[in-house]
Amino acid sequence: MKDAIYFLISTLLELFVLTFVLRLLLQTVRADFYNPISQAILRITNPLVIPARRVVPSWGRLDLPTLVVIIVLQIATTLTLSGLQSALYGYPFPGAVTLLYFALLSLLRLLVQFYFFALLVYALMSWFGPQHQNPLAGVLARLCNPLLGPVRRLLPPIGGLDFSVLVVLLALQAIMIALR
Repeated sequence: MKDAIYFLISTLLELFVLTFVLRLLLQTVRADFYNPISQAILRITNPLVIPARRVVPSWGRLDLPTLVVIIVLQIATTLTLSGLQSALYGYPFPGAVTLLYFALLSLLRLLVQFYFFALLVYALMSWFGPQHQNPLAGVLARLCNPLLGPVRRLLPPIGGLDFSVLVVLLALQAIMIALR
């Protein structure tokens, strides 16, 4: 029962943080914000990002207020999950430096996991059906192309087969192994 509770709480918190990461990524790749998926992400994240914009200015093309919100949310998530582990399993509560380290490591792991699954869905969607009708296809293309572009320049499609997704998936999996 303890494991199920921890799993549910950690999954919900990570999905919430991921929503803000997606907002930052969508702004970085200049995605279409009239897309229904982009609109949903904006509506979910606006209650925290708009007040942060009043305090933290943007820095060039980087949306610094959203980045600050992401870091604060990830630290709060790590703090909550550490407290939950202490309460449920009796683990010692980490110090401030360890907490910050785990928060940043968790954020990096979340980003790598997101891109791994986004690339899998992107590849599967390219095999089936017309993509111009699906709002997810456009968002995934915008998010995945910055990772795939450099690999496609080094390894162009061979006989109509694009192996860039496979190469990037292998690299992301290696990063996930290194992060453990």
